[in-house]
Amino acid sequence: MRIISGKYKGRRINPPKNLPVRPTTDMTKEALFNVLNNHFNFSELQILELFAGTGSISYEFASRGCAPIIAVDGDMGCVNFIKKTAKEFDFDITAIKSDVFKFLEKHTRTYDIIFADPPYDLSQADFEKLVTVVFDNELLDEAGMLIVEHSKYTKLDHLTHYSFQKNYGGSVFSFFEFEAEEEDEDNEEDEDE
Repeated sequence: MRIISGKYKGRRINPPKNLPVRPTTDMTKEALFNVLNNHFNFSELQILELFAGTGSISYEFASRGCAPIIAVDGDMGCVNFIKKTAKEFDFDITAIKSDVFKFLEKHTRTYDIIFADPPYDLSQADFEKLVTVVFDNELLDEAGMLIVEHSKYTKLDHLTHYSFQKNYGGSVFSFFEFEAEEEDEDNEEDEDE
């Protein structure tokens, strides 16, 4: 695993083999950040990574100058690895061990970008709940974006705030924004005329 861009581009990160993770591939990460480059100036964005695993996405954001970053995962091994790596690279990443849904229910800060990479076998209902809780609890900045990585078998395009999706092999990124809903309303008004 390596950091693909920013200050630490090319630096390798070697997580222990026993972590219960499915890391996002370098090619898929590159594609994701190409999309985000068109929407954001990365310096000083506040980031929340959910189901963080090895912290791979958090390191990409940190390498591009984002701070602070919160990385949440339910596995202590993952959390310890993220803490160790953040210290080694002097990244402003806080790793938190928590069930993601419990964390979201109690959390009150807002973020510019929230990235979630749940296990692909998470139920459809839990994928939908993840999106709903982020917006209901107002955890996303008004100009922010929620990105959920999932398999092609999970469908999220019917949810409120859905904006667009990008497919990369068996992985799909679904993007959610506040303004996506407003655009839909504008389109409806145009049709009425």
